Amino acid sequence: MIVVVDERELVKDGYTSLFGREGIPSTGFDPSEFGEWVQTAADSDIAAVEAFLLGQGQQTSDLPRAIRDRTQAPVIAVSDQHSLENTLALFDCGVDDVVRKPVHPREILARAAAIRRRLKAISSHTDIGGIRVFSDGRDPEIHGEVFPLPRRERRILEFLIANRGRRVTKTQIFNAIYGIFDEEVEENVVESHISKLRKKLRKKLGVDPVDSKRFLGYCIDWN
Repeated sequence: MIVVVDERELVKDGYTSLFGREGIPSTGFDPSEFGEWVQTAADSDIAAVEAFLLGQGQQTSDLPRAIRDRTQAPVIAVSDQHSLENTLALFDCGVDDVVRKPVHPREILARAAAIRRRLKAISSHTDIGGIRVFSDGRDPEIHGEVFPLPRRERRILEFLIANRGRRVTKTQIFNAIYGIFDEEVEENVVESHISKLRKKLRKKLGVDPVDSKRFLGYCIDWN
């Protein structure tokens, strides 16, 4: 999920719509509301955020450090002012990157992915057994062959592998895939997506790499 922080309602709604077209859940905050949310939100909600996009607002300069107290997720500032002084001031506030408007949401996602790779010092892919998942939106591979998946199932597989060895709940998966503020989709839809994903993996691999326990959640840890 992408969190957009801007005092202008039209800007927040615009980015939410653009990210939605790319299949990425997002939500918007006014800077005054966001400060309290980032301090008090549950760890599972914070963990669902892939990147923070900071726009206009009097309190925006105080937000990067507040974010860093909770997460290492990328913080990207969107600048309306094309000046060196403004760009340097934004970096001084603690943002990871500065982009100038207009900017396509895919560029923002690409920049966020690049920041995550640098911060975590990880490669562009992760291997578990015969499965390889990528961090740039590509379909996974199984035994070197492309394994096409619908967007939701691919993102669930990526989330499970990113949390390899840890059991994650249905709520955590839903938050990561749909966003923590999506009230139009029922959380139980996750079970349907996972069921379809496991069936495809079982058919391709001959085994089901996803372990599930009622009330505890799902885990993938397969060699």
